[in-house]
Amino acid sequence: MLPRPTDGLGRLLYSRAVDRRALAVMSPFHSLFYAPQFVAIHRGFFAEEGLEVTAKTPGRAGATVTALLDGAIQIGLGGIMRSLELADRDGRVLPHFAEVNSRNGFFLLSREPRPHFSWSDLEGKEVISFAEAPTPWQCMLTVLRRHGVDPARVRITRDLPTPEAVAAFRSGRGDFLEQGQPVTEQLLAEGAAVLITSMGDATGPVPFSSYMTTPEFLTNERPVLERFTRALYRAQRWMAAAAPGEIASAVAPAFPDIEAGVREKVVDRYQRQGTWARDPLVRRPGYEYLQRILLAGDFIKRPHPYEDLIDTTIAGAAMAAVESER
Repeated sequence: MLPRPTDGLGRLLYSRAVDRRALAVMSPFHSLFYAPQFVAIHRGFFAEEGLEVTAKTPGRAGATVTALLDGAIQIGLGGIMRSLELADRDGRVLPHFAEVNSRNGFFLLSREPRPHFSWSDLEGKEVISFAEAPTPWQCMLTVLRRHGVDPARVRITRDLPTPEAVAAFRSGRGDFLEQGQPVTEQLLAEGAAVLITSMGDATGPVPFSSYMTTPEFLTNERPVLERFTRALYRAQRWMAAAAPGEIASAVAPAFPDIEAGVREKVVDRYQRQGTWARDPLVRRPGYEYLQRILLAGDFIKRPHPYEDLIDTTIAGAAMAAVESER
């Protein structure tokens, strides 16, 4: 492998000299929540590593795991809960190697301000929850229990896809709505909802989303994954120092349907609550916290060792390489 230069011209020449690889990466949703991926694409960090990354989105929840197992993609971006669920079900493993989201990206909304909000306010009320993935719901259960609220006393509706959930809330159904972005900013801008709390703040730091692959790809294509993770880490470092407007502009080509002002507000809110990981290392305390959430919610039946589902060597090597460029 060619040594990687640190200057701009050298990196350009390097990207032309290394083995160019096309990689298909699938995430469950096309979302600003995954901004680091789109920064790495549109600011050229993947290209500098000789990688042509194509971002894909499946038509249904959980399809990322199927696509990885079938060999349709090389890398998936999603929750560790997908790998925990798979390991719990039949013992197969999809290891995660690079963290992207370090916070829950959802928000609890109401129709009127609640300046003295308490989690007990949800008792006897209907919360229209995000239906397309289980982790937001599982986090909600943990937060309720932490604040002494029995989840059984809250009517949590989970069978309405986002367009139907928003339409139902607009029509007067439900007392609270849990949604991500840009729906949250759009409803706030319209005056159709009031922000009660960030579920990212309420849940606390947790490795909400990370990149995963198959054991075979991890073993046989380690240099490719290191290149991929170096590019991600450079994107993470750039984002940590960038203003919300810069990030919003960088990802604009991927989200032409989101109005520029809304896009910047989404980025600003996510950035202020520490949504995006500052480095790719999936750490043990966060993994164990997420596993406790899923065990308490009966999503998985037994704990799974950190070492079985998390690879830290790729992130460690990528971080060391990028740090050496300083």
